[in-house]
Amino acid sequence: MPDLTGRGMRRALLALASATALAAFGLPATGVARTAHAAGRTVHVIEHANTDDEIPTGGGKDVKGNILTFVNPIYNAANTRQVGHDEGFCTRLDPQKGVWECLWTTFVNGGQITVQGPFYDTRNSTLAITGGTGPYRNARGQMKLVSRNGGKAYDFIFELS
Repeated sequence: MPDLTGRGMRRALLALASATALAAFGLPATGVARTAHAAGRTVHVIEHANTDDEIPTGGGKDVKGNILTFVNPIYNAANTRQVGHDEGFCTRLDPQKGVWECLWTTFVNGGQITVQGPFYDTRNSTLAITGGTGPYRNARGQMKLVSRNGGKAYDFIFELS
């Protein structure tokens, strides 16, 4: 029988609190400590960029002012199960430097996290977390955007503060 007095009770309560925090982010309680460390302050998901569509604004493809729109599926950090989706848009600012300015919302685990910031054609970036809803209603911090598979997928690493 487990020791539910003193140190045993504290351990049981800590285990329950950890499992509850992970469940709030829709993550399983096993094998996730690396992803949801520091009491759930980091949320790591993967976007499959399969609906990105550049809309020319009058000057042709890949020119300043063009808009990129998307609604893409979001997968867990293991990239094995869809856990949500995102939707947003980017405006092309400088084709020669490969710069876009983006705004989007990631819908995951009963809430939303919004971000704004740069996207680069050839390098990773960091965007500002501008807010959220549900379990993320007080969200602030930054999101690291890391390209995988030549831009066919992206790691979204939300560092919530």
